Amino acid sequence: MYLCKQHNVKIKSGTSKNRAPAPIQISAEQIIREAADRQEPHILDPVTKIHDAEEYQSYLSSRRKHFEDNIRYRREHIGNWVKYARFEEDNKEYERARSVFERSLEVDHRSAELWLRYAEFEMRNEFVNRARNILDRAVQILPRVDFLWYKYVYMEEMVGDADKCREVFERWMAWCPDEGAWLSYARFEVRCARAVSGDGQVANMVKATDVMKRYVNEYPCAKSFLKLAKWAEHEARDIDLARSVYESCLNELEPEEARQARVFKQFAAFEERQGEYERARVIYQHAIKFLKLGEKQQEKDEEMEGEEEVSEHERYRRDELYKSYVAFEKKHGHKDGIENVILTKQRTEYNNRVSKDPLEYDAWFEYAKLEEDHGEPSAVREVYERAVANIPPSQEKQYWKRYIYLYIYYAVYEELIMGDLDRASKIYDLCLSIIPHKKFSFAKIWVYAAKVHVRRKDLDAARKLLGRAIGVCGKEKIFTEYISLELALGEIDRCRKLYNKYLQVMPHNCKAWGRYAELERSVGETERCRALYELAISQPALDMPELLWKGYIDFEIEEGESEKARALYERLLERTGHVKVWISFAQFEGTEIGKGLEESRRIFQEAYDRLKNEGLKEERVLLLDAWRVFEKTKGDSQGVASVEAKMPRRIKKKRMRVDDETKAELGWEEYFDYHFPDDEGATSSNLKILEMAAKWKQLQAQRPDSDDDDDSDLESD
Repeated sequence: MYLCKQHNVKIKSGTSKNRAPAPIQISAEQIIREAADRQEPHILDPVTKIHDAEEYQSYLSSRRKHFEDNIRYRREHIGNWVKYARFEEDNKEYERARSVFERSLEVDHRSAELWLRYAEFEMRNEFVNRARNILDRAVQILPRVDFLWYKYVYMEEMVGDADKCREVFERWMAWCPDEGAWLSYARFEVRCARAVSGDGQVANMVKATDVMKRYVNEYPCAKSFLKLAKWAEHEARDIDLARSVYESCLNELEPEEARQARVFKQFAAFEERQGEYERARVIYQHAIKFLKLGEKQQEKDEEMEGEEEVSEHERYRRDELYKSYVAFEKKHGHKDGIENVILTKQRTEYNNRVSKDPLEYDAWFEYAKLEEDHGEPSAVREVYERAVANIPPSQEKQYWKRYIYLYIYYAVYEELIMGDLDRASKIYDLCLSIIPHKKFSFAKIWVYAAKVHVRRKDLDAARKLLGRAIGVCGKEKIFTEYISLELALGEIDRCRKLYNKYLQVMPHNCKAWGRYAELERSVGETERCRALYELAISQPALDMPELLWKGYIDFEIEEGESEKARALYERLLERTGHVKVWISFAQFEGTEIGKGLEESRRIFQEAYDRLKNEGLKEERVLLLDAWRVFEKTKGDSQGVASVEAKMPRRIKKKRMRVDDETKAELGWEEYFDYHFPDDEGATSSNLKILEMAAKWKQLQAQRPDSDDDDDSDLESD
């Protein structure tokens, strides 16, 4: 806040409340004048006046020393060399200028700009032969730099040496330059033909036309054919040649080049200009069928079956082609001459969806399914090829999970519908070549590709592919599928080798240890199975050790080795005192190979005492439940009664919830607690108080009922 003294108004900083004009007005002219007056004067370089030859030589020496110092300071800077040479040129020291250029070329002989400056220096001073030699050296060293060739042929044409210019053009064409060079060659031949023919005579365009034909042969594309046709019509005045070029464009070019809308449009326009309306109509109708053009605006961008995705520019050209056809029919035909081919609404929608977002893989799935149900095999394959061409831009696995199913569905279609196993195998190989395995991989692709080789009865290829998958991917699924394949073939030794490799890569995987042991057991190798279990439980880190111990114990029980099974239980209890281990141990002793009922009760009691000492109430409840079930199944009524006497009472309590991080109270919550009869101390006294309170509550509930009965008796009296 500040105070405006003139109007006594408080104004906030950054805002303007007083909109009255200032007492002193300053114009823009005054501001500019003050800026000009205060500007510092520009200091000009001193003008050097030379009076005699000695001063001139001294001046040249000083300037040359300056340029040499600059070159020593920045030898690779081309501007220093060019300025130095220009200085020598201005002083008519041509030999020195050439020396400077030659020295610069020793520094950087690949600099096209430097060669151009050198040649222009010779051309400015009318040293034509020297310029020709320099340009010849330049194009030999840098044959792919077009502007050097342009400068070379321009110089030869300017000096009037057409043969030499044509020779340079031929040398240039041997390097297969772009279309600009060919067009320049043709225009040169046109200028030569017109110069020879003179005024009022038709020029002989044979050489120019030959150049254009060579250009078309060098670049067989729609663009070159159309340029040749336009050339033949307007420059050479050869209508038959122009028509044959258009026809060759449609017949000889690749389909993706020949189906461009501009080819049909220019061909039809050419026939219309020549008065061949029926030929033009046939061309338009063929284009409508071929490109699937229609009346509706949303259907004009439809592609024919098997065609690649159309760009926005091509869609615009197809719209223009259809408009040209309508205008042609309005001028030279009738409505019945237009044949409309409309694709189904679903195909149109899918084309629009995949055109707007090529990475919408769900649209590609639906589109491919539509073609599988109603389209031709070529159309289905084309849709899948277009779909798999849209590779996810980011190399993150979450973006590739949907993409790889395009290859899977494609391969399934080829295998099940078309019955082409070789093509399905190639599709999987292509998918594997695209996936960036250094960052992530997909085990299912490796497995599916190997299974295709198996169905092709090429086991060697399947084994090589799975072996490569183990080295590149190394996932658990690949090991399991490879082992299941070898097991189905009865190759037990190969299975053992694979399990050894499997466990080297994943020694913590308990499922792998268990499957390996089951394999050895299935082939009757009991000792190998037991050794594998021993080796497995001795591992320092396991993901599911309980699964491994259970399998080992079950194996010994099934083998009838009760002592070994009992020893395993004891070893397991040394590592962990989990209640389920105690329950399983006690139940084992109650079986036929166990020591009997008394031993089971002893183990139950020992487990109960240990859990009681550790204060684990819920585990004790689980143990008592299992003990009671065991007594009901194999014991007697006395044993059941003794266990039920130990059963706890469940009591509902409340406690305050506290946030672990902030230690703030979150409110009360209810929970259940267990009170055991054999617990001593405050817990048992509290339990007695609760029991007395419960009995009192029951008595209070019964007394109102008795009072109501007495009142009813009095009223009856």
